[in-house]
Amino acid sequence: MLTAGVDLAPTDERTALATLAWSRGRAVLRELTVGVPDTRILAAVRAADKTGLNCALGWPEPFAALVNAHRDGHTASLPSNENGANWRRAMMYRATDEAVRTTVPGVVPASVAADRQGHAALRCAALQAMLARSGQDVDRSGSGKIVETHPAASLYRWGVTRRYKGRHEGLAAALCTAAAPWLDLGAFAPLVSTNRDAFDAVVAALTARAVALGLTERPNGDQLPLARIEGWIAVPSTDLSKLP
Repeated sequence: MLTAGVDLAPTDERTALATLAWSRGRAVLRELTVGVPDTRILAAVRAADKTGLNCALGWPEPFAALVNAHRDGHTASLPSNENGANWRRAMMYRATDEAVRTTVPGVVPASVAADRQGHAALRCAALQAMLARSGQDVDRSGSGKIVETHPAASLYRWGVTRRYKGRHEGLAAALCTAAAPWLDLGAFAPLVSTNRDAFDAVVAALTARAVALGLTERPNGDQLPLARIEGWIAVPSTDLSKLP
């Protein structure tokens, strides 16, 4: 199996791509690049069995409905003075964001509707369209060629770190020596250790493997319709030892 991981940024310079080749009991980091254009990402998705994207695959459905209504000049439901904060929260966060917040302690996905994450999401929307036009299955719930990942949620569930915000120093060593000694970073080990974008891309590729093996939490029947519209963050349901 071949899995890829993309830490998607608004610009090529901060975008990282990792490719993992899997065999029984082992995973080898075959490629790791920082500064990746759309053409390379599209080629990687087509070549891989599964690709994890560290980026929101869609926007909150209530937010999309609000924008359409606001454009037409008649917002159907307005908040009262008492529930304004709750109303704004419903506009800002997707169903998957709330699911991660309640099931992974300390992990709060950023709002794609009211945060700078929206810049990368616009790029991701274009990539999804290009993949779909070339015949790739881009089901945003994660059942197709791509799946949405969140490094902090994956690292928490794998027991690598309880909190992952801003700094990743030491995590690459912890990942390879304790949690995943079967992971061979090869000549890319220094880049994984020193570049957070590269590290996140590797985590996304590992998460893609978990999804391919059915080792992540899937949306239930009630959540699935929204997941196919908004996207669904793949949260591992087992430890790393099950991946190889």
